[in-house]
Amino acid sequence: MYGFINTCLKSLVIERFGEETWEKLRLKAGVQETFMTYEIYDDLITLRLVQEACEMLDVSSEVVLKLFGEYFFSFCKMSGYDTMLRTLGGNLVEFIENLDALHSYLALSYEAMNAPSFRVERMDDGRILLHYYSDRKGLYHIVPGIIEAVAKDFFDSEVTMTILNQSEEDERTGKKEHVVFHMVQKEKVAKRKAQKGSEEEKQAEKEEKEETMKRMKARYANLQLCPRKRSPWEIVKSIVMLGQGNLRQSFTPSYPKRLWIEEQAFCNAFPFHIVFDENLVVKHTGVNIQKFVPGLQTAGIRLDEYFTIVHPEVTFNIQSIKKFINSQFVLKTRREMLPEVQQNQATLKLRGQMMWMESLNCMIYLCSPKLRSLQELEERGLHLADIAQHDTTRDLILLNQQRLAEIELSNQLERKKEELRILSRNLEIEKQKSEKLLYAMLPTHVANQLKEGKRVAAGEFKVCTILFSDVVTFTNICAACEPIQIVNMLNAMYSRFDRLTNIHNVYKVETIGDAYMVVGGVPVPTETHAERVANFALGMRIAAREVTSPITGQPIQIRVGLHTGSVLAGVVGDKMPRYCLFGDTVNTASRMESHGVPDHIHVSPFTYSVLKDKGIFEITERGEIEVKGKGLMRTYFLLKNLQKSDEQIMGLVDGETCVYQEDTEDVTDDPKEESPEDANCVQKEDKKMEEEVENEKSHASSYLQSGKISPSHLIQFDVTPAYDSPTDFKHLHNGLHSHSISTKFCSIL
Repeated sequence: MYGFINTCLKSLVIERFGEETWEKLRLKAGVQETFMTYEIYDDLITLRLVQEACEMLDVSSEVVLKLFGEYFFSFCKMSGYDTMLRTLGGNLVEFIENLDALHSYLALSYEAMNAPSFRVERMDDGRILLHYYSDRKGLYHIVPGIIEAVAKDFFDSEVTMTILNQSEEDERTGKKEHVVFHMVQKEKVAKRKAQKGSEEEKQAEKEEKEETMKRMKARYANLQLCPRKRSPWEIVKSIVMLGQGNLRQSFTPSYPKRLWIEEQAFCNAFPFHIVFDENLVVKHTGVNIQKFVPGLQTAGIRLDEYFTIVHPEVTFNIQSIKKFINSQFVLKTRREMLPEVQQNQATLKLRGQMMWMESLNCMIYLCSPKLRSLQELEERGLHLADIAQHDTTRDLILLNQQRLAEIELSNQLERKKEELRILSRNLEIEKQKSEKLLYAMLPTHVANQLKEGKRVAAGEFKVCTILFSDVVTFTNICAACEPIQIVNMLNAMYSRFDRLTNIHNVYKVETIGDAYMVVGGVPVPTETHAERVANFALGMRIAAREVTSPITGQPIQIRVGLHTGSVLAGVVGDKMPRYCLFGDTVNTASRMESHGVPDHIHVSPFTYSVLKDKGIFEITERGEIEVKGKGLMRTYFLLKNLQKSDEQIMGLVDGETCVYQEDTEDVTDDPKEESPEDANCVQKEDKKMEEEVENEKSHASSYLQSGKISPSHLIQFDVTPAYDSPTDFKHLHNGLHSHSISTKFCSIL
């Protein structure tokens, strides 16, 4: 079938059931997304779509096909065939009888069209039977949908169609499906005119019409009779009745007693006609058909010796031709019967009408060459001069030549449109990949602002929780392994950590070497920032045990440090911009990690004060330790979550979704806008220190907003590494100089 049919089916599904239903149907049927109007597709595509539609909608194929038939009629009208369809016939029967002629015309544009055929049979008892023939089995339920829609729209009537039988008619050749419908058409619904005026006015109008008719009759009563033996009054009366819509009932044709035309003139006027008797013996033919089929000049030659019937596909005998007398007949010359010089040319096809002449017991075939273009005219050795002046085939060839050029242009436009659609879809996929990569590097709201060319202002977050982690004995591992082994080990570990960030909805700030930095409550403020980071830390410890050391083959161990406090966050740099955190909270979290114990989660007193109020974590006191730049600090170890299992923390129970039930607040965009987080989690004895940090942040915020950041400004936040000597960088070394690593940490802090 041509893509026009599949496009109609797609339009029906989208209009009645929506885009999503079509997409599901298309995927289930395994067909492409769009169809080219003039391109031929396998019938199996349409049949699969119908079959899957029946299963999806849970209805029978009869319902789907009838619905398609109704919509197909509307779709043809919307596609520009409205006027063409309306002019096929004055009533429903004439409309159906001329469908084959319409299909023959459309075949000029759709050359490979294999359309069904229709035949109307009037029974002696008054019944009207519709015979439907098609090469495609199982689609006959489309016919009632089309015919009922046509009757309702064009002829303001209702039609009911009942299937009488399905068989293969003897006159037909090939294996075609033949379905006979009993068609019952109700009387046309009369459109009543609005009643105007009183009864007296209507009576006066009636009397006036009668008086007018009497005067007209008297005026034409004495005129001579016309040659058609009708009085002048009858002619005038017919004209008047025509105005009332009764032309069909009042018109009577008049035939001459003899045909006033010479035999030679007739054969020249109709150069492509054939007259043959009931035995198919040719009586006479037009002059031009004799030129291209010289064998027809032989007396007593049979028509079926030189021609075969292409349409309708019936056996070549007079009975079959009479049965399909209302169909358009297409005959094709037999190549073996043509002169030798013509056998290499394309065969000649004739298209026309069969008419039975009862008095002569003969059939006349009035026809013309069936041609689509000037190229076909040339291939068959024909010229426009060979076609009669009155034959519209001349104009049809010229018009269709232009039509074919328009179709080719339309095909090119459709192909370009499809290519653009595919390119647009691929571009959208690549755009999503780029955005996904961008969102992995920067927070979503920050990335969107940068894409729009806006300046991203620094934002202050009153309270958040920061995590640092590193791999124990990382320097020894680097010294004893190949670089690719280190990369594989870190990739395996970081991939697990990255998955946990999605589960607990925390933000990954940076990774340098084996160092991993995460923050909760930034850039999206949340009341459960400490709880999220704590659970993330517990998950990190479990995930790290799944990664083995390339040296020993044993699970690697990590150190983790947590601290809670306020930070200033903003985008630094134009080339490869990074979303960085500034403040003493970053330094303290780094100290917790560097002063930690392998396979333990080291927690500062600030984080401990927040977590202990939750009552869901088991925390043990480590005691007071000396922390560089901070002095003595009482720190703690986070052991486990008392309410959630390891599977829940790892996201293996809730389908890798966030295990927290909390409404997320809007992202802080304004640098002066403070998060509504309650700062009471900070212990009262450290309130003075928090005020000092607040002053330092306010001072730095002005520099961040103005775009001026220098090392001296970073020093105000105490970015001195939390290591006493370069040897303490063993967890970051990996073949790099400590100076370069210190510089990278400064860019983060």
